[in-house]
Amino acid sequence: MSTNEVVAMFRARQRRRFRRGIHSRYDRLIKKLIKSVKDCAYGEKPSPVKTHLRNAIIVPEMVGAVCEVYSGKYWNPVEIKTDMVGDYLGEFSMTYKPIRHGKVGVGATRGSKFVSIK
Repeated sequence: MSTNEVVAMFRARQRRRFRRGIHSRYDRLIKKLIKSVKDCAYGEKPSPVKTHLRNAIIVPEMVGAVCEVYSGKYWNPVEIKTDMVGDYLGEFSMTYKPIRHGKVGVGATRGSKFVSIK
């Protein structure tokens, strides 16, 4: 399929982005990803390509590549699959660490400093 046919199947926000023009830095990212896939041996994972472009839309040329997306603190490896086409790279790299609220520990509240002797 041509790029125009693929873009026609995207959601409205992604179609609008392609209609208004794609910046050269996204083309450079795609070229680096294609090169990393081409240079790896058969059956091995390609070398990851680091990027800050969280708002890059995944296109079919990127499928099969490994991209390390910056989350603001560290790089998250993302293996690009066919289901991801049309989504943003940033959707697969969390920018925050989900917290788990558990039981309070000793010293966490005013009443917890008195421990019973029984």
